[in-house]
Order: sequence, then C-alpha cells, then structure tokens
Amino acid sequence: MLYLCSQSESRALLLRKAGIDFEQKPADFDEDQITTTVAKDFVYAASKGKLEAAERLYGLEVPLLCADTVIAAADGSILRKAKDMEDARRILLKQSGSSISIVSSLHYKTQRLLFTDISATHYRFAPFDEKDLEAYLQSGEWQGKAGGCMVEGFCKKYILEVNGFESTAMGLQVEVLKPWLFFSEE
Repeated sequence: MLYLCSQSESRALLLRKAGIDFEQKPADFDEDQITTTVAKDFVYAASKGKLEAAERLYGLEVPLLCADTVIAAADGSILRKAKDMEDARRILLKQSGSSISIVSSLHYKTQRLLFTDISATHYRFAPFDEKDLEAYLQSGEWQGKAGGCMVEGFCKKYILEVNGFESTAMGLQVEVLKPWLFFSEE
C-alpha cells in the first residue's frame, strides 16, 4: 500500500493496471515558484516539492509516491498546462507536425528508501487537422493537461513515431518504479 500524492486519474489508472495497492492523497505544491526552463529540472523540482509537502501532511507510515510531467517542445521550451483556450491552441500548434519529449519525474519514499527517477518518452506527430483541432479545443478536454493533450486521447491518431514507455507519457513510469516497490517491502 502506498499513497499516490496526485489527483491524476491517469496515474491512478496506471497503478491499478499494474496491480499496485494505493490510496490517492493529493499534496499541494506551487509549481509557479519553479524558475528553471529546463524540462528535466522542472519536473524534478516539482515532484520533489510535492514529496516534501506530502511528507509534512502524511508522514512516512505509508510510503509516498509523487510525480510530475511536462512536455518539452522541439525547441526545448516547456509546454505546461494551458491557461485558457488561446494558450491551448498555441501549445498544440507547437506540437503539430513536430517532435516532443514527455518528461516525467517521480519520487517514491518509505521510512528506509528514497527512489527518484526522471524518464522521457519521445513522440513525432503528423500535422494536426485544423477542424479536428478546433473541435478538440471546443471540447475543453485540453484543460488541466500538460501540453494540452494526452497521447492516449486527441494526439493518438497523429503519432508517427514513439520512443519510450507509454506510462512515462501518461505521467508515471510504472515499469521503472515497480521493482523498487518490491525491493522496499523486503
């Protein structure tokens, strides 16, 4: 049993599919205080900040799992959650017909162990259809999602190439985490 310190339904789904017993217990951390423009540094700082907040809230009687994910555009810029529809349009157009890296960081902490990982999954997309993009924007499904979309959702049909774990792209590299869960139980 662990506490997933995230409200993410995608992360919860990944843990359920992997057969990992957990309870969702979010921990707030203000990501706006992070000033770096380097994707891997940003997600590391965000997941570590969430871990520190979770540890203050819940202690370590139950292991804690915190994660964060951002999208790095081909030009290296970080594509975070869109603030409004115009911001979502800008972010999505940066990905259309281009390559991105979805970078996820996790921190897993027990009373005896701290495991940290930063992983990336790389995608190359075909250009997004203009009418399809507008319908997606109108749906509001982009809200609350790093980069404005999920590779298992709107972006899926535009994927030309992928390199890395789908779980990393969904926000939690379960394949990397799972061995550490069993190691920490010994």
